[in-house]
Amino acid sequence: MNWLYLVGIVIFLLGLMFSIALHEIGHLVPAKIFGVRVTQYMVGFGATAWSRRKGETEYGIKWIPLGGYIRMIGMLPPRPGDDPGKLRSTSTGPFQGLIESARDAAQEEVRPGDEDRVFYRKKWWQKVIIMSGGPAMNFVLSFIFFSILLVGIGLPTWAPIVSPQTHTCVIPMSEQRNACKPTDRPTPAAQAGMKPGDRMVSFDGQKINSWDDATRLIRSHGPGPVALGIVRDGKAMTLNVTLIAQDRPNLQDPQKIDKNVGFLGVLPTEVMQQQSIGQVLGYMGELTGRVAGSIINLPQKMVGVWHAAFSGEKRDPEGPVGVVGAGRMGGEILASDQLSNEKKIAIFVNLLAGFNLAIGMFNLIPLLPLDGGHIAGGLWEALKRAYAKIMRRPEPGYVDIAKVLPLTYAIAFVMMIMAGLLVYADLVNPLTLTG
Repeated sequence: MNWLYLVGIVIFLLGLMFSIALHEIGHLVPAKIFGVRVTQYMVGFGATAWSRRKGETEYGIKWIPLGGYIRMIGMLPPRPGDDPGKLRSTSTGPFQGLIESARDAAQEEVRPGDEDRVFYRKKWWQKVIIMSGGPAMNFVLSFIFFSILLVGIGLPTWAPIVSPQTHTCVIPMSEQRNACKPTDRPTPAAQAGMKPGDRMVSFDGQKINSWDDATRLIRSHGPGPVALGIVRDGKAMTLNVTLIAQDRPNLQDPQKIDKNVGFLGVLPTEVMQQQSIGQVLGYMGELTGRVAGSIINLPQKMVGVWHAAFSGEKRDPEGPVGVVGAGRMGGEILASDQLSNEKKIAIFVNLLAGFNLAIGMFNLIPLLPLDGGHIAGGLWEALKRAYAKIMRRPEPGYVDIAKVLPLTYAIAFVMMIMAGLLVYADLVNPLTLTG
């Protein structure tokens, strides 16, 4: 295996661990600000690889880089009517026993003097801020990564610069070849003396800002002479070009053919074009809509992953990919000999930006054990208290999320099955950047 492939996997996993660490900091900081006692801050799952205690919190790294957590005391309230300092000794029914066991475990973490430092007793808006901090950190990271990509590096785009791959002869569209024959006539560009690296800046007196501008002007002009402004080696000059008529694929629908359009005979050059901060927001807005659609269609997408894993069907490039698959993409990027270093960095940054956006949005799903489930609980508590105040009723108690623990465990089980399926599919039938 190429050592660059392994390095690429390690780099991506480090970027993922960094994102997870900051996600948990997004929870940790407001929790401490609002006085909740946090006993653990961990990046990863499984056995602890390293940890150190500072004050009342143990900070550590675990071996499996599939997530992270902070442990806050008092996530579940005691049973209504019970003394918060006492444990319920008996319970009836399998689900009730499950709930009460979870309550007991939550209460065991509460020490004397911690009564006002438990999570469930915080104001509803404090709970919402604490639980929103993680996804918010992911969105901030996504914005930073996308800003680095779009503003710092740029997006690949076709520029009106003559490419070295430009043919010097007219090859009929019906012939699938790249080499010129002695019988082929020269292109108008070759006859006019255009060279690789020439930037087209004007056409018949009209300014050219992009390759789309150049294509539109050339095609709409049709055959005949025209003045073409170019910049060569920093010097502006004008070439007299005589366009010819050719059949070319339609720009909107390549399956259609445009008859007898103007033809110059040059290919564009791909460049990295830097964008503005405003375009970063627009780009993220568009991606957010696509990610939201993918989350809504996740059950259907997972069916496709199942078929890809066990029936050998082709993976959907728009379908979900797990940590293993993304790590393999990281290795593929770094090991590629077809990408420039600039493009490798750009794809890496884009991969991390997209993962942070997806992780942030997925965590906002209003179901436990996700952050969105706790946020929904805080908002429901706010509605209950507002209704009681308007109706002049006694202030209601805290929202008891322990009552939905059976559903929470069921959802967690489904999530583990989905994660396992993604890992298996990423091993036996992975998505690839080239495939």
